[in-house]
Amino acid sequence: MSRKAVLVTGAAGEIGQALVQGLAQTGDYEIITSDLMPLPESVRPLTAEHVQGDLVYRVKQFYDYDFDIIFHLAASLSSKAEVATEEAHRINVEGTMQLLMLAAFKSERYDKEVKFLFPSSIAAYGFPDLAAKLAAGRVREDEWNWPHTMYGCNKLYCEKLGMYYSLYHGQKHLNPNPPRMLDFRAIRFPGLVSAYTMPSGGTSDYGPEMLHAAARGEPYACFVRPDTKISFMAMPDAIKALLMLMNARRERLTRMIYNIDAFSLTAAEFRERAMRAFPGAEITFDPNPRRQGIVDSWPEDVDDAAARADWDWRPDFDIDRFFEEYFLPEIRRRYEK
Repeated sequence: MSRKAVLVTGAAGEIGQALVQGLAQTGDYEIITSDLMPLPESVRPLTAEHVQGDLVYRVKQFYDYDFDIIFHLAASLSSKAEVATEEAHRINVEGTMQLLMLAAFKSERYDKEVKFLFPSSIAAYGFPDLAAKLAAGRVREDEWNWPHTMYGCNKLYCEKLGMYYSLYHGQKHLNPNPPRMLDFRAIRFPGLVSAYTMPSGGTSDYGPEMLHAAARGEPYACFVRPDTKISFMAMPDAIKALLMLMNARRERLTRMIYNIDAFSLTAAEFRERAMRAFPGAEITFDPNPRRQGIVDSWPEDVDDAAARADWDWRPDFDIDRFFEEYFLPEIRRRYEK
């Protein structure tokens, strides 16, 4: 049986590196990667080819490939996107649009299924104020879709683009015998934490940044209030979710956009864990109004009942397992060296 061809954009990032490793472990895929940056040495041997450069200008090159699955991870993240909004729109929206057009063309031209996996974000949500956030409880996929950031707007719009290309492009649904269309599937991730790569400056990175600083013996001023609370997830669970959704039977899926959840905790609880693991750590709070406002617009918790029902989603790491079995042992090893 021939291996399926997979494209992973943003492959040099935190999710990208972990996903390439997860795909390679199965042995079932020929992996093509793309990123502005060169691939790290740790994943370079796992890929058949790496295309380095700006994705928007490289997409035409990918028309020569026969991809079965596309994981589109490349993005300009929330904090950076607020500083360079036009560039973020170009990367996040134009890049996604170009890849969706490619996937739709391949699907229709060759009458084959092309899966398009898209990592979305809790940034697609937006509360008008903190009181509304606290009153909302667990938020479902179709609630509070009023993002406050360029990144969130980009993600929400790209979800809609994926649905359009899957359902309505060319109005094929009016044809009694339409050709196959691309199979778009998206996950709204909470804040993701990797034990093996450094935080990249995202708005949800205050937790892991705090722990890395404590492990290094360096002071850290957290940029959000102690009571700030959002959902987090260990990177292995994020990769597990992507692979589970990729493998889920299409007839079981009741929607294209799915929340997934693992655990929620406050910045104060992150500090407590850091102090417990690294006594003497110097961790203070110095909220940045802009970044605090962004996090305050995100839900404290999300409802992932659809993912649990449709494709049997369950996280492996709760709060205790995340800290004690995954994150803390690795950063201790990292900094002991």
